[in-house]
Amino acid sequence: MIRLSNVGYTYPEASRPTLEGVSFEVDAGSITGIAGASGAGKSTLAKLIAGFLPQVEGGELTGSAIVGTRNLAELSLIEAVSQVGLVIQNPFNQISGARYTVRGEIAFGLENLGTPRDEMAARVSEVAALLRITDLLDRSPYALSGGQMQLVAIASMLVLRTPVLVLDEPTSQLDPAGTRLVFSVLDTLRATGATVLIVEHKLELLHAHADRLLVLADRTIVADGTPTQVLADERLEHWGIAATRFTRAARLARERALIAPDVPLPVSFDQAASLFAHPSSPLLP
Repeated sequence: MIRLSNVGYTYPEASRPTLEGVSFEVDAGSITGIAGASGAGKSTLAKLIAGFLPQVEGGELTGSAIVGTRNLAELSLIEAVSQVGLVIQNPFNQISGARYTVRGEIAFGLENLGTPRDEMAARVSEVAALLRITDLLDRSPYALSGGQMQLVAIASMLVLRTPVLVLDEPTSQLDPAGTRLVFSVLDTLRATGATVLIVEHKLELLHAHADRLLVLADRTIVADGTPTQVLADERLEHWGIAATRFTRAARLARERALIAPDVPLPVSFDQAASLFAHPSSPLLP
């Protein structure tokens, strides 16, 4: 579904590339997490996959970026957005300002695509129910909390039903319940065959929901594997990413000789609970 080969990108007037030598493939019907330190280029990668770079901001794109069977460099922005939906990091910047109600805001993209009114109304109601924002439909988008606005921004992309959805820290404004809801919706999308890429700092949630995890550092992909494999990598903090609290606790226990040095470190609660609950197996006497 997505194939990047030796991709690089340099912003206009920048002295060096933000991305360089980026290569990976993503299968349809999967959730791929993207992690990295602040400034690593995660948002740039998200916008590139969504077709916004270099089409909107200019700059130089090198290498090959394919979505489906189409090269992103050859697509107009209109063609790109029909294939890839993008939820940007700041929901305040994603609200169009062209509609006076949440209902109209969610429907705005469908209007531009010429979707029949009855279908448009049904799809808006569907995503509003999915994200539990039906009670907000007649309110102004600018009379919402940050978390509510973030759910509206997500809904405005879900309603388009693009085969690929890219989300750049979509839970930054959400409380724990809202965050769990969004990841539950992403699980539902995967079950329908949609392809999801998500930039997220909440590593424990990526471990629970993503099929795969990429780490971006030094302008390129430095790790690629299952969430368990990547989050247990000893180089994680070198790349500017804090290990999960469960990994940190187990590492401290290992330093104090409470567990054997060759025992794989846990990255989730279940793994940590299993490690510490069975002293006869991984734990030292």
